Parts: sequence; structure tokens; C-alpha cells
Amino acid sequence: MADDIQDSSFDATERYRAPALDKGLDILEVLSEQARGLTRTEIVKALGLSPSQIYRMLERLVARGYVTRIEGGDRYALTMKLFLLGTQHPPVRRLVAQAQPLMDDFARALRQSCHLIVPEAGAGVVIAQASPMGHWEFRARIGGQVQLFSTGSGMTLLAFQHPDRAQQTLGGWGVSDAAAKLARIAEHLQQVRAQGWRAEPSGQLVGVTDISVPLLGPGGDAVAVLTCAYIEHPDELGHDSRTEALAALADVARQLSLSIQQPG
Repeated sequence: MADDIQDSSFDATERYRAPALDKGLDILEVLSEQARGLTRTEIVKALGLSPSQIYRMLERLVARGYVTRIEGGDRYALTMKLFLLGTQHPPVRRLVAQAQPLMDDFARALRQSCHLIVPEAGAGVVIAQASPMGHWEFRARIGGQVQLFSTGSGMTLLAFQHPDRAQQTLGGWGVSDAAAKLARIAEHLQQVRAQGWRAEPSGQLVGVTDISVPLLGPGGDAVAVLTCAYIEHPDELGHDSRTEALAALADVARQLSLSIQQPG
């Protein structure tokens, strides 16, 4: 009986084969494993197909924006289009819906702004933001991009990628020359990962301390980062409000990480 079910499943799989679609998916899958892309010859070799079998499919993937030519057009790599499609998926909207009230509570209680970023197109993009009550505010623009290698949010996102997969992950995000860039800040990333958070003077604004904590997915890698652009208030001089802000921000990140790890 089990053999009959297995045979039936195999027959159904074969019956509904779409060779052209299979080739396109094969190309996307093999490119997803390569940080620096592949030449056409390397793709042919990896898939065990003839050049003529993949040429038109590869060109269509380029035309539709799923694949791009890099290094003078000799190599092919994935774009961020698949990721952008994924950000329209309900889990991203659910993350923002869960994060916003917690972030608003943090901003009101600590009198500090905070924002949430996720990776996109070799950078980080702000998907949620909260500001304190009052006549002034400091905010990161929703939809704004931050650099991965020069901001607190970006470096925290990098620090909490598994070292064995970091280069491949960055290649999937669209970061070129990932190995060399990671090597230059490897010691700092290791320190951030060991302490579980990052708090350093902002590289963009004088007088601002970027406090960043990761949101961890089921595999333990950061899928997003929550950052407070901490500004000390005159009435808080001598009071360790920065430590309080870090503790509160870490608690928000912990709650959101649990919601990511245990969806539904």
C-alpha cells in the first residue's frame, strides 16, 4: 500500500512537470548559494545542462529583474527582488503590527525614539518608528535606508549572522566583496555578538549614542534590529538613563524575537 502511495505521488510529480520553470528555479537556487555570483559557464557546469538550455531562461530572469549582471557583465547574481516580494508577505506586516505598540510604549516611557530595520538591497530599511511625546522629536524616516557597515543598526545586523553563513547571507542581500568587508570589522562584530547588543556613538550625528539590539529568528540569526538613537536630556545628567534605555530596548527585542520564533 505504501509503495502504491509513493508511486502515485511520483506519477503526479512527473505529470505536472514544467521544464522551463524548473530550469528557472534551478538557476535561482544555485545563485542563492553564491556570494559573488557565477559566470554563465559556471552555472552550466553546476546544473549539468548545455549552454543553450539555460541561455534564454537566464536572459529572461535578467529582464524580469530577478538576476543581474555584475563585474562588467561577466557574472550573474541574484537581485533583491525575491526579498522585496517577501517583504509584502503577511509575516512582515505582522512584525510591524506587533512591534509598533511596544516601540510606542518604549518611546513614551524612556523619552527616546527608536526604529526597526530589516535588510534590503545591501542596506537596512526602516520599517517602523516611534517617537516620544513632547514638542520635539528625533526620528528615522520609515522607508529610509541605513548602511550596513557604518551604522549601529547595520553592524548589529551583521554581528548576529552565523559566522559560517555570514558571507553567503550578505551575498544574498546583494553585498559585493562581503568577505573583505566582514574581515575589516570582524573583531568588533565578535564583541557585539558576545555582549548581545551594541551601544556606540553615532557615526552620523554628534551627541547621539546608537543603542541596538537584534531580533533573532528561529535559527538564531538576526532578522531585524531595533535601535534607539539615544539623546541625553539635561534633567538626566548624572542619572544612568542610558542603561535603563538599553534594558528596556532589550526587553522589547526579546518579546518580538519570541513572536518571530513562535509564529501564529
